[in-house]
Amino acid sequence: MKVPLLDLRAQYAVIKQEVKQAVEEVLEEQQFILGERVAEFEGRMAEYVGISRAVGVASCTDGLLLSLMALGISPDNEIITTPFTFFSTAGIIARLNAKPVFMDIDPGSFNIDPDLVERKITPRTRAIIPVHLFGQCAPMDEITQIAEKHNLQVVEDAAQAIGASYKGRKAGSMGMVGCFSFYPSKNLGAMGDGGVVVTSKPELAERIRLLRNHGAESKYRYSTVGINSRLDALQAAILTVKLKYIDQWNRARRQNAENYTRLFRQANLAADEQGKMDDDPSNHIPVIIPAVLPECHHVFHQYAIRVRDRDRLKDYLAREGIGTAIYYPIPLHLQKCFSYLGYKQGELKNAERCAAECLSLPIYPELTPTQQEYVVEKIAAFFRKR
Repeated sequence: MKVPLLDLRAQYAVIKQEVKQAVEEVLEEQQFILGERVAEFEGRMAEYVGISRAVGVASCTDGLLLSLMALGISPDNEIITTPFTFFSTAGIIARLNAKPVFMDIDPGSFNIDPDLVERKITPRTRAIIPVHLFGQCAPMDEITQIAEKHNLQVVEDAAQAIGASYKGRKAGSMGMVGCFSFYPSKNLGAMGDGGVVVTSKPELAERIRLLRNHGAESKYRYSTVGINSRLDALQAAILTVKLKYIDQWNRARRQNAENYTRLFRQANLAADEQGKMDDDPSNHIPVIIPAVLPECHHVFHQYAIRVRDRDRLKDYLAREGIGTAIYYPIPLHLQKCFSYLGYKQGELKNAERCAAECLSLPIYPELTPTQQEYVVEKIAAFFRKR
């Protein structure tokens, strides 16, 4: 049996005619850069998140960069974030010649541990970037309380978390600004790159709009230096179609996650969901299943298990026709490009351990129960053979 990590063709088959019609309408209009299609999607996205403003941009990376630019981040500033995330979360900080300050994570949720945040704050700290990793929100009450206490800005990296919520509030709506990715593999994916920035601050939204278009107030008149980062009309039209389905797709992902968890427990493979794994090598529990925190509505962009001997398991599953992925094998504090920050191996132990143990399984909405049973059967067979 073949079980791909992701099957975008299955999703497209359901919405093909709607997407084709939307694309055809844009082709007939011949308005490709910004325009009414982008404005329509921005309005629908703001309404979905439950916030007043949304600004379409070329990618979530650019959204994060533009957010920091709009907030006036300068080279002498420090920004606290997680080392267990995609590169752009910290890359955009360094690009502005500010300093990324990495803190360790909770190994159950994979998100930053708020109990550690205040230890990292200095007089140069300007912001915190929590990442809602794999589709589950970071503990935003604690993070925003700390930010308010120290007069810091909170920029939510919600790239993987559209539709997720924390205590009833949607991802992206809890900080000063929130940034989403529409990379094709995301829960809401474009057919190319794309992103959006959301905020409840009208003046901040207008600043980001200005910066995304080179800083132009009008054609050939520039009040500031911006960048070229515009969501195009074709992607906006496609995303407007797909946004209608996001809750349905997220429900299917959650159901698939619940099914995996049940199957792992039935096979006596699963350790507890809070990320605890006994260091005793004789421990017979081989798999840690993802934690789902009670205050969170998890949308499972990834179903990431933790296992010892992760790389050998990945190779074995590939031979059995099962696609998997490793996010992220080298935490950012140990990347060569950030060596100037002075972090050492063993300094952020939870992030390092998750980087060595995490393996993401197929979780896309169209995944069948039979395919999931096959995945768990093969994982069980791998551990029986050890």
